Amino acid sequence: MIKGIKPDEARDMLFDLPASPVTETVAISDALGRVAATDINAVIPVPPFDRSPFDGYAFRGADTAAASRENPVTLKITEELPAGVAPTIAITPGFAAKILTGAPIPPGADCTVKYETTEFTDTEVRIFKPVAPGSDVVYAGEDVKTGALAARRGDVVTPPLMGLFASVGLSEIEVYKPPRAALIITGDELTEPGEPLLPGKIYNSNAFTLSGYLRGQGVDAYNAGVVGDDAGLIAERIRENLVKADIVITTGGASVGDYDCAVRAAELLGAKILFWKALIKPGGAAVAAVLDGKLILSLSGNPGSSLMFLLRCGMPYIRKLCGRNDCIPESVEVYLKHPFNKLSERSRLLRGQLEVIGGKAYFAEYGAQGGGDISSFVVADLLAEIAADSAPLPAWTLVKAWRL
Repeated sequence: MIKGIKPDEARDMLFDLPASPVTETVAISDALGRVAATDINAVIPVPPFDRSPFDGYAFRGADTAAASRENPVTLKITEELPAGVAPTIAITPGFAAKILTGAPIPPGADCTVKYETTEFTDTEVRIFKPVAPGSDVVYAGEDVKTGALAARRGDVVTPPLMGLFASVGLSEIEVYKPPRAALIITGDELTEPGEPLLPGKIYNSNAFTLSGYLRGQGVDAYNAGVVGDDAGLIAERIRENLVKADIVITTGGASVGDYDCAVRAAELLGAKILFWKALIKPGGAAVAAVLDGKLILSLSGNPGSSLMFLLRCGMPYIRKLCGRNDCIPESVEVYLKHPFNKLSERSRLLRGQLEVIGGKAYFAEYGAQGGGDISSFVVADLLAEIAADSAPLPAWTLVKAWRL
């Protein structure tokens, strides 16, 4: 067991744990937010045929080479083509088809014009300027070519992808089943929201914040209940949920003290303890253990601290369980908008907002930053990290950050 692990080392140790997500097939109407389990290629082009971008006329551009306002070219109309109707007459010299937006370009035609630039009757149309062949035609495959990669294995299905799948004729796709995460909240001081708050008690918020973040990644997170500060009872609850969950996350009892039961519970279970405590603040109170190939991740009972460790070190493995290919977020460099006036013996995590000033990206620290503080996450969209062994930093210092 490692005591005191650097955040990148903790992240990588967790990420290297095996994950074997299973697959299922769902209708594309139910695929939003799911993770594609295979590469998905277009089996037809989009659009599937050459079509008109507007209401007008389709004809041969060569027929209008000598057209002018003084000497318009008159073409006879073969047929009217509304959207959804296939042409039945090929266009030959001297002829045009009336065509509506989205309708297929008839054989022989190689351009279109808008009806408002012409003069027309029911039987003929006059063109007043030359139209180059290829003008104003939406060609088959202009958006997506046959065989093109529509989505990669591990991509999260977004609304545009749902539309793209439909446009190539897919009614269902293979996706990964969401992994199940059991949340066990420990502490004798906890009361569920809606119940009277007695002296010395606090409301259980961790079950809601953590499950919300997990569900946002595609995890089937569920509340496995509150357990008092008893290592034996915690171990029993963990064992019960390891049977039906892919990962068990506990909060509380991960620090050092008479009532910190996470390590003891892991020992009672016979789990292999990977590490205890991470060298970050807040979020350092964390225990990672493995039993029967499944991760038991014990976090601080403080809401801010538990979220910090989960986001910084645990979420890449969570995404791996989901089958995602964007598991480890890329860090970016941003300028501190305000000075940071503290010594940092270990890595320090800050919540804040991204601001763009004069074309440069800045990190603006926002709200209370303590391990017990949750309100600053409400508007935070950026997580910044002050490197270990840093002296106080002036404004405009470059630091590493991740988007939340």
